Amino acid sequence: AFLWLLSLLAASLLWAVSVQLRGREDPALLPLGAAAAVLLQELCRFGCFKLLKKANEGLAMLGEDGRSPLSLRQMAYVSGLSFGISSGVFSVSNILADSAGPGTVGIHGDSSYYFITSAFLTMALVLLHTFWGVIFFDACERRCAGGLGLVVGGHLLVSGLTFLNPWYEASLGPILILTLCTGLWAFGIAGGSFHNILKCLSCK
Repeated sequence: AFLWLLSLLAASLLWAVSVQLRGREDPALLPLGAAAAVLLQELCRFGCFKLLKKANEGLAMLGEDGRSPLSLRQMAYVSGLSFGISSGVFSVSNILADSAGPGTVGIHGDSSYYFITSAFLTMALVLLHTFWGVIFFDACERRCAGGLGLVVGGHLLVSGLTFLNPWYEASLGPILILTLCTGLWAFGIAGGSFHNILKCLSCK
């Protein structure tokens, strides 16, 4: 979570410098700023992987059997979840501030689904960061550039789709589909299978 906050700080500083250089807030800077923020987040995710990898090696050295009590997959899940929760909190904080008033959502012809859609988008971001953490760590461990590229590309795609708001049908639908597909991919990487689901449901 701290590393995600560092990426947010770096993105904020980059935005402030860009606005100062332009002398004004140019709308054309928004997509570039969003892309830079995504790349900084993924860079911090990679730093988190390297840090936890070193910590895992240290724990293995301290263990009696030469093995770490935590697996890299567990660390990937916790890291992704912390990234997601941090992202979700900052995503929803401004929306909650707006909900305090004054005014009524939709009174000037805006969508009345603003808050419920924002809630679903925040939920999708939290889940996506968790799934991306699992996929990203596995790709780093196996040195799979394709997996890393798909995580970064998926993150850029989700950020880009949010620019379609308030046309929520065009943004929320694809993001939820991407969340489902990414979740299935992360489930498979974590060793999950349909057989395991059946065993879980039958309590065996």
